Amino acid sequence: MSSAELRTNHHCQGSAQTLPDVLRLLSFNIQVGNNTQKFHHYLTRSWQHLLPHAGRQVQLSKVAQLLNDFDLVALQEVDGGSLRSGFVNQVEHLARESGFPYWYQQLNRNLGRFAQHSNGLLSRYAPDLLEDHKLPGVLPGRGAILTQFGDGPESLLVVMMHLALSPKGRANQLAYIRERIADHRHVVLMGDMNTHAEDLLEKSPLQGSKLHTATLPGTYPSWKPAKVLDHILISPSLSIEQVDVLPHAISDHLPVAMHIRLPASLCGSSGKG
Repeated sequence: MSSAELRTNHHCQGSAQTLPDVLRLLSFNIQVGNNTQKFHHYLTRSWQHLLPHAGRQVQLSKVAQLLNDFDLVALQEVDGGSLRSGFVNQVEHLARESGFPYWYQQLNRNLGRFAQHSNGLLSRYAPDLLEDHKLPGVLPGRGAILTQFGDGPESLLVVMMHLALSPKGRANQLAYIRERIADHRHVVLMGDMNTHAEDLLEKSPLQGSKLHTATLPGTYPSWKPAKVLDHILISPSLSIEQVDVLPHAISDHLPVAMHIRLPASLCGSSGKG
């Protein structure tokens, strides 16, 4: 774990510093701006994961337009600025395009100028704490961003992640995350978790955590969604006002949106800008 430096878009004026009654969350695996529409595209368009292409900017513009309606966004499979993205930090780019005053890029696999595999955080509110966590695994390259709004027992802890493909790898990573959230009352976990909710809540180290979520339609693959791999899990102190899998087939995953109602004790939390 390391402390992390929150980035600020200084041109975004008038950013709110008090959490709202209802916080609008989004989790989206954007596949570095690639538009996969069939399984064979993983082969025929595999070069797009290595080299720049004209369609990537079009896809990012669609993502940015979607993000406008949310307060706190977890991004997976973003590029931090390499050859394939035209040396554009996609987290920073999306923050600017969507008017988010605060953002953070977590670099998980650094392949130099060829790829900067990352997770991303976008926020309209300044967190009081931001930490970069490398998740355990046989192969390095999975991470979680931990961010906290407010101080003390009534703070809101949000963990954004992209979990391993293997059940054993996920279990080790979720055990690590369970330790991080154990002492917090108000918790949100969000990201591409590579398994469905029953496994997460009933058959993983999260069992007994009392986290809950809504029953969702499929999020993967975006062109014929059959598996629910993307989730937003929340503690019992938080309630779901609205939840949707958004029908925007921009990536190979569909985005998950959730509006959550915060306790009154949280809505007075002020961020530091």
